This record gives sequence, C-alpha cells and structure tokens, in this order.
Amino acid sequence: MAIIITDECINCGACEPECPNTAIYEGADDWKYADGTTLNGSIVLPNGKSANADEDQEPISDEIYFIVADKCTECKGFHEEPQCAAVCPVDCCVPDDENVETEEALLEKQRFMHGE
Repeated sequence: MAIIITDECINCGACEPECPNTAIYEGADDWKYADGTTLNGSIVLPNGKSANADEDQEPISDEIYFIVADKCTECKGFHEEPQCAAVCPVDCCVPDDENVETEEALLEKQRFMHGE
C-alpha cells in the first residue's frame, strides 16, 4: 500500500529528503519516474502501466506535498517503516487505502526502480 499525504500537510518539507525512492514532491512540482531511480526511457511499471521515465509528469497536488504511488514502496527494501510518516510533525503521511499492495509487490517495485 502506498502512503499518501493528507490535506493536513503544513508544507514543512520534512518528508521529502527522507524518501529513498524520490516519490515525494513539493506541491505544483512536475515529477519523473527517473528521479532518484535507475529508470530511463520507455518503461513498463510492475503494475503494467507504460511511461517514459524521463518525461515530466503533472503534479498530483498543486497545494501540498504529494507522494507518487507508482514510486512509493513504504520504504520496503530500505527501512522498517515509512520514513515520511516517521518524520512528519503533523502525522499526515498515512496509508493509502486505495493503493493496497502486498509486501512482495512493494519489494518488486523497489527492485524495479533501483535495479537490484
């Protein structure tokens, strides 16, 4: 399951540098699958979605920090717990009930993005 940032976010930015997948972006910022990963060019994500890793993608939020679900692994393969949630001063980094994934799927996504 991916993590989401709720609208209680105070835009402090504490979460962004903690993400080992570079899945967290400031509101209104474009993002890329290639950011912080080994991905480049045309890719097919583990969920079957096709994309160009080097192309800018539209921001998910224009107002608060956001997490790209396709890049979020809940820190599996890196840490014992999601680091964004661990450092968030207002507890607005929470599990996304609409993006439920098994631990195996999260680890597969981590290996896919980081070539391990």
